[in-house]
Amino acid sequence: MVLALFYGYKPLFNGLENILADFNHAMIWMGLGISFSTLQDTTKIQNKRSLKVWQNPKYAKVFIYTFALFTLFLLVFGILGIFLSISEVLKEIAFGLMVLAIGMLGMLKAAKEMAEHHTFKTSE
Repeated sequence: MVLALFYGYKPLFNGLENILADFNHAMIWMGLGISFSTLQDTTKIQNKRSLKVWQNPKYAKVFIYTFALFTLFLLVFGILGIFLSISEVLKEIAFGLMVLAIGMLGMLKAAKEMAEHHTFKTSE
């Protein structure tokens, strides 16, 4: 994630040179960092705010659906960008979008597991 921040801020210090290439590198490193963050133990919660979200079934469901839609959005635009782009730079950006979306798929799986572990079961 530190490398993603580096590539995200690099164009600001270089007079916006190679901004699209740096943006692509930032998305690739962010996707890789998100992939590694999904290796966490899903039975533990990091902070009280997360616990509040995961304990409420309504909040957990809204979070998971929103996150899934955003991941689908990135994946679809990445695939469309790779196949429909004429410019090589845009194809590289689309590849970065796909790597980020794949990393977020892993995080979506971890979020689903956290919701299953921490949601209060209501009597049906």
